[in-house]
Amino acid sequence: MGASVKTQAATGGRGRRRRGRHMPMAEINVTPMVDVMLVLLIIFMVAAPLLQVGIPVDLPEAKGQQIPAPKQEPLAVTVKSGGEVFIGETPVELDQVAEKLKAIAKNGYDEPIYIRGDRGVAYGVVMRVMGRIKAGGFNKLSFVTDEEKGG
Repeated sequence: MGASVKTQAATGGRGRRRRGRHMPMAEINVTPMVDVMLVLLIIFMVAAPLLQVGIPVDLPEAKGQQIPAPKQEPLAVTVKSGGEVFIGETPVELDQVAEKLKAIAKNGYDEPIYIRGDRGVAYGVVMRVMGRIKAGGFNKLSFVTDEEKGG
């Protein structure tokens, strides 16, 4: 019993493989990667303005040093131009601000609270909200403003 090996001559040239078909491609096709990156860029450009905390208000402009970003989502109290008060995105009565903050605050009275007052709201309304927060025992209060443009 012997084993036979077919050679090209024995098969009539039909056993030849085409090398171009099965060779790995040595070049990287970057077009799909560029397409994916452009789609991600557009998604982040659209989503970035939506990531702002709370209710949209027209913040006043002021010069000042920017505080570092908190490690967790900040506790924000928003006062809209009509005098409505919100904690995060939840509307709250003025008399209930301190009680709601106590229930929400994870670090107790050491929790930093950001006050976002609309540009058109009366100064006294913002001060009443701030007074209620201080009366509730919270001492770390910061006002949120937009960066002043121009000189």
